[in-house]
Amino acid sequence: MKIAIASDHAAVDLKAELTDWLRAEGHEVNDLGPATADRVDYPDYGYKLAAVVAAGDADRGIALCGSGIGISIAVNRNPACRAALVSEPLSAALAREHNDANVLALGARLTGVDMARACITAFLSTEFGGGRHSGRVEKLSQPALQGASR
Repeated sequence: MKIAIASDHAAVDLKAELTDWLRAEGHEVNDLGPATADRVDYPDYGYKLAAVVAAGDADRGIALCGSGIGISIAVNRNPACRAALVSEPLSAALAREHNDANVLALGARLTGVDMARACITAFLSTEFGGGRHSGRVEKLSQPALQGASR
């Protein structure tokens, strides 16, 4: 699977560990930066990740910052992206199954590497359930459908 990954300075170490692990698992990983722990702004990397996922240059994205909150907000500014901030594997699986999330967000200061791996494994191995969820997911990228019931 093609995976794009990006972080801010607070998550550079976790990003490096996860990138190495994902590559060892056989995934093609595009590390969008940053390369060092020098201070950066998470929106810049969230927007960059969102653009890559939205363009179809990655099957899924992984967004990391200190809490995971800021970078997930940045990614979700792109209507083609559905970033889910999670802290455990069940939420990661449900984000895929029910919401067709295409970006997983994690907080490096809140989630250890083992839990991050468990969340990513659940995220990458779960398919979108479709069915009753499809119309709701469609509304996420088309705000004009707001309020229209299915």
